[in-house]
Amino acid sequence: MEDKIYWIWLSLVFGTASRRLWQIMNMYESAGEAFYEIHSGNIGKFLNGKEQQSVREITLKNAESIAKECRKRNIEITAYSDSDYPRSLRYISVPPAVLYYKGNINCITGTKTITSVGTRHASEYSISAASRICSELAKHNIIIVSGFAVGIDIASNLAAVSVNKPTVCVMGCGVDVDYPRDNFQYRDKILDAGGLFISEYSPDIPPVSSHFPKRNRIMAALGRASIVFEASSRSGALITAHQAAEQGRDVFVLPPADIFSNAYSGNIALLKEGAIPLTGAEDIIDFFSHGSPADNVVKAEAFAVLSSYDQSHRLQNGFKNGNPEISDKSDKNDKHEDSDESLHKESESSTDNISETSPVQNIDSFEGIQRDILLLLAEEKKLHADVICSRLGIDSAVLMSEITELEISGAVSSHAGRIYEIII
Repeated sequence: MEDKIYWIWLSLVFGTASRRLWQIMNMYESAGEAFYEIHSGNIGKFLNGKEQQSVREITLKNAESIAKECRKRNIEITAYSDSDYPRSLRYISVPPAVLYYKGNINCITGTKTITSVGTRHASEYSISAASRICSELAKHNIIIVSGFAVGIDIASNLAAVSVNKPTVCVMGCGVDVDYPRDNFQYRDKILDAGGLFISEYSPDIPPVSSHFPKRNRIMAALGRASIVFEASSRSGALITAHQAAEQGRDVFVLPPADIFSNAYSGNIALLKEGAIPLTGAEDIIDFFSHGSPADNVVKAEAFAVLSSYDQSHRLQNGFKNGNPEISDKSDKNDKHEDSDESLHKESESSTDNISETSPVQNIDSFEGIQRDILLLLAEEKKLHADVICSRLGIDSAVLMSEITELEISGAVSSHAGRIYEIII
């Protein structure tokens, strides 16, 4: 059974955007293992009454029914353990366990992305700025991420479509739900331009006010930085901006058209807090300039994806370690059939190779925090991200930056529930 079915079940039991789900997953390496352990009764003391009732009432058939309905409606599903799950979402404090989407999910992996947010009741000045700046960014192959709402969101999304470039719409409801009605007419145009509709809510889930603050953490994470075009002091765009800052991302803010208008009070507050004034598309283009931290992150992620594909492609086509496998089975059998001595030599050779690449000998090639992380993992083998932060006295943003580089270099691997293991 596909692992994603177990992830769907977990999201049904614990709820969407659930911190409790990840507290439970910290104890297990896979969603399937969590499912069977929960049903064994071994962790009953960790579940509250409501959760125990959900376990009794919700079955795998419920999860399978959702997956079946998605297939019927051409809605794709990716779960936390899947290879196409967006890497930028793996390291936030409460990652979506499951994502439902229509369109091209590859447009948010190994690419330059910017999150654009603002009020639904935007001024002509802000709408014009969002349209002009986002269309210019799209021309420079920067993917616009927004929420498909009326106002700034749809102006940003359509700015990308106007130059036939992909854009990402993060929904606070099921991706098949006709919401908002005024914008539904643009769906096909967005998809035809290579865009993406994505949500952690399963099909038919309606838009509820409590969904949107949760949705905003996904928007913040999918962009390498965020732009706030217009926000009052009570605007939901401020939630996205603050979540982006908490995730270690830069926040750009359009200077207000009127410093005395409450419509821009959120812009002013963010600028006072240290947000970067946005004076044109060039500010974001410079942010992604060659050799910049943002550019390095994009390239590293793209390299990791290509390396993963290359390794998978080689293995599927009979390659290991870059060398073709022996295709003549009779010749291969002649060399090894009934030969204990040959097998013994191979075993010794394998042991020698493991010794030469043991963690202790390779850690010396790393420096600073990365070396500290590897030393800790060499001692403990596997640790949760929060434990690593606590033991080393670093914050999560620093850890995610350093451990992503270690993943890309092949020194560590990540497991479900933000657990890391040394592999060199």
